[in-house]
Amino acid sequence: MLPASGPGNCGPKALRCCPPYYNAHEVATLLRSVESAPASGPNFRRSQEVFAIRDVLGEVPGLWPLLATDALRRALAQLFPAGCHLTKSIYFDKPAGSNWLVAWHQDLMINVDRRANLPGFGPWTSKPEGISVQPPVAVLENECTIRIHLDDCDATNGALKVVPGSHQRGVVPAAEIAGLTLAATSCAVPAGGAMLMKPLLLHASNRSTSDRPRRVLHLEFASVELPTELVWRERKQVMQ
Repeated sequence: MLPASGPGNCGPKALRCCPPYYNAHEVATLLRSVESAPASGPNFRRSQEVFAIRDVLGEVPGLWPLLATDALRRALAQLFPAGCHLTKSIYFDKPAGSNWLVAWHQDLMINVDRRANLPGFGPWTSKPEGISVQPPVAVLENECTIRIHLDDCDATNGALKVVPGSHQRGVVPAAEIAGLTLAATSCAVPAGGAMLMKPLLLHASNRSTSDRPRRVLHLEFASVELPTELVWRERKQVMQ
């Protein structure tokens, strides 16, 4: 884990944990905005173990003006000096005592508007919320994820575990993942703080063993454009 000295650059490094981007009042306002969502439709998943909203910025349009603080814009300007666009947004709520865990994986899929016969793109998936595809590694290497934590998060309530340096291996074959996880580290993040990571970074999270929730806004950004046959399904231009 890198020192929490500022937003830093996600470039050659895969992970950075930053000082809080949002104060307690701003975090409370973000939570109220999310909780105002209707909680129905294909982008919503609710069970005893998890509550998730895919395309949360599309489902809760008032959320982006609350998120786009000077701190977030400065971070994006350092990550993408030539500008960027949002490519995916998800809200995750791991309730207290949740038995839900996430196995070791890389974030390999992007959301697009349609299928297209393009070299290097695939496999494809079609779900009620839309179409996704695994793009060439060059696309994934251009992306950076910013995970905004709305609760204090540590190993007891589902903090991410990561394998430092694993993003430099490209797409890691499933048979090799277990051998890499011995070098894993856990990433504690305070409420209002942000964790910056590359999608190709191997990561996982354990079941919750505490009475505290773990609510996170997961935002993916990129500056690269897709081939003309495809459009990022959640594309939103970011003004810096």
